[in-house]
Amino acid sequence: MDRNPSPPCSDAEEEEGDAVGNTVYSKHWLFSVLTRLIEVIAPAEPDPAASPEGARTELDEEMENDICKVWDMSMDEDVALFLQEFNAPDIFMGVFAKSKCPRLTEICVGILGNMACFQDICMSISKDENLGQVLLQRLCDSDSPTLLETSRLLLTCLSQPEVANVWVERIRENPSVYDCVCFIMSSSTNVELLVKVGEVVDKLFDLDEELMLNWIKSGTCRSVGPSVDDSPEELPDFKIVPCILEAAKQVRSDNPEGLDVYMHILQLLTTVDEGIQAIVQAPDGGKDTWSLLYDLVCQELCQPDDPPIIVQEQKTVLASILSVLSAMFASQTEQEYTRMRKNMPLIGSLIRILQYMEGCGKRAADNSKESEQEETGRTDVNEEDFHLKILKDICCELLSNMLQELTKENTLEGLHQGHLNEQTCSCAFQNLLPLYFASVESFLEVLREADQTLADNLEKRFPSLKVHT
Repeated sequence: MDRNPSPPCSDAEEEEGDAVGNTVYSKHWLFSVLTRLIEVIAPAEPDPAASPEGARTELDEEMENDICKVWDMSMDEDVALFLQEFNAPDIFMGVFAKSKCPRLTEICVGILGNMACFQDICMSISKDENLGQVLLQRLCDSDSPTLLETSRLLLTCLSQPEVANVWVERIRENPSVYDCVCFIMSSSTNVELLVKVGEVVDKLFDLDEELMLNWIKSGTCRSVGPSVDDSPEELPDFKIVPCILEAAKQVRSDNPEGLDVYMHILQLLTTVDEGIQAIVQAPDGGKDTWSLLYDLVCQELCQPDDPPIIVQEQKTVLASILSVLSAMFASQTEQEYTRMRKNMPLIGSLIRILQYMEGCGKRAADNSKESEQEETGRTDVNEEDFHLKILKDICCELLSNMLQELTKENTLEGLHQGHLNEQTCSCAFQNLLPLYFASVESFLEVLREADQTLADNLEKRFPSLKVHT
């Protein structure tokens, strides 16, 4: 059976006034499905398909087919309003309280998710405290499809400014949400679910710094988490950073957008001192975080065999990654993983990113000359330029800090490995000067000890450096 069968043909033409709003869907048919749904969760007579506890664990095929049609139909605003008027959210509350059927719970949450796409309904759902608490409890469900629909619903509500604060406050006051989200991020292998949960966390952190700080500091007490049989289950003391890293590792190869989301979450953590400390003061001293981000930059993103335009596609994820690396490098230069002898490939990658951006800049300039009289698309171009500028600024800051730490031995190794040569050094100087003059000057002194000829050639290309030597 299809997950969401097509909506039914309506009998509205046979009975005048039966159509839902301006649709061709039948009110009578919707009434009948919702009435049958009530009977499923509160049967008048014992149901032979029920579990020993008295609740059905599976839907019959006809009921599943019909309720899935309602799920599809609920994407229409007229249908969503009709369901709201018929108190469908209250019916779904009964489903969540009594149903032992995961598929039914998933569908009902999914219908609410569609209904919440419309502002007035979203406000009504969000202001219902009982419904809000019950929906948050669904994050402790053991059923992945239900978790996915619950996350989608929460993201929809958090994305509506009129009600976002209601949900932020509700989540802040409900510690179990942190436990359940961390449990999902640290243990799920469902990439679609991990991406959606990541989007929820990203939105929460972006909306409310206090909540982010609370989650950074959480994990100091035992928690009750999801269990297959709904009985309490003790969970480990979750820390937010390892959970984010585990989820990022799961999505990195299958979902670039998901990787972007988790890298942005890490970047948000580094906007507060507590977040940076949570990363670098982890039991491994931040090594796991550094290793993952280092590997992404040096082995996967913006590689030598990629066309320069790739930097446009990867600019946001690169900016997030380099921002975290920069914060870690600035705060933990004594850690073994930040020693320069291990990070020459990273310097090479930073310079390559700058080279690719120069290539994109030249291409953009050429395109601009060709379309000076065209207005269409200029907003998008400006936005692209803005994001590339952010990436360049972050890249230059990290590169300047790393160049200042190079020794003669490191520099000789970089020259031998091909990460440093006249072309790459010229690119670095071109982008770093004049803002990072001290860093460039410091590196040039070290370079002179390693390769006098190269240093002399660079001084000729950048006369401002020669004046100060």
